[in-house]
Amino acid sequence: MTSEQPLPHWSRRPFYSGSDLVGDLKGPEVVLFVDCFNRYFEPDNLRAAVDVLVSAGRRVRFVERARENVRPLCCGKTFLSVGLVEEARHEASRLVKAASRWVERDVPIIGLEPSCVFTLREELPELNIDGAGVAANTFLVEEYLMKEHQAGRLVLDFKGGNESRILVHGHCHQKAAGAFAPTIDALQLIPGTKVKAIESTCCGMAGSFGYQADTQKVGQDIGELDLFPAIRESSEDTLLVADGTSCRHQVAAMTERNARHAIVVIRDALSKEEGLL
Repeated sequence: MTSEQPLPHWSRRPFYSGSDLVGDLKGPEVVLFVDCFNRYFEPDNLRAAVDVLVSAGRRVRFVERARENVRPLCCGKTFLSVGLVEEARHEASRLVKAASRWVERDVPIIGLEPSCVFTLREELPELNIDGAGVAANTFLVEEYLMKEHQAGRLVLDFKGGNESRILVHGHCHQKAAGAFAPTIDALQLIPGTKVKAIESTCCGMAGSFGYQADTQKVGQDIGELDLFPAIRESSEDTLLVADGTSCRHQVAAMTERNARHAIVVIRDALSKEEGLL
């Protein structure tokens, strides 16, 4: 590990639902997958997702209710990224088992962290896990919002006076899977905003790559190709969006600017913030 890269800070108030149901009892059901990164480091992202979904009239459930002395569910990505395949298989199997009851009812599973969502969508067969139903029914939150918007089933009440300029960095998993466009489209639902995707490659963090002493400089150089200069050239009042937790930490460390998850920007633009959790 390098001492030149600041580590993320644990939240003093991690995300625990305390309930297995939030929102409109008569609304369409959705299930929120609470990933480890957002649960422990940036729980406001998850609270923002709940607020937006409830504002859209959804009945929000959770893959599994957090219980005392029971380890929360994990997709296994953290293990998989460092070659601990058996540990990753164990964690992913736990999650698939818990999520299967929702899949059987055709309830969409919604996640925030691209690396976790695409672990469920793409890595399960490689782990010899029968999770085709979970994979087919799991979406990034912006994918879900746009799917519902295009079907005429999404109503969000935005406040007026939104004239924000938004620069968006796409997570590598999003771009590789062709799932970056829904993030841009979802942000463009906010009236008056000007949304632009940053033409960039990887931020250079890539999981633990940017924290390792022998690769930290390489990661920094990757970000300096186009991402960091684009951010530095933007005005201070330009909102920065990056869905990946690693991307947000890399941007903060290398540019001293804070990027937010798209769902937080959408939540902040609503005429009424629910503040449910």
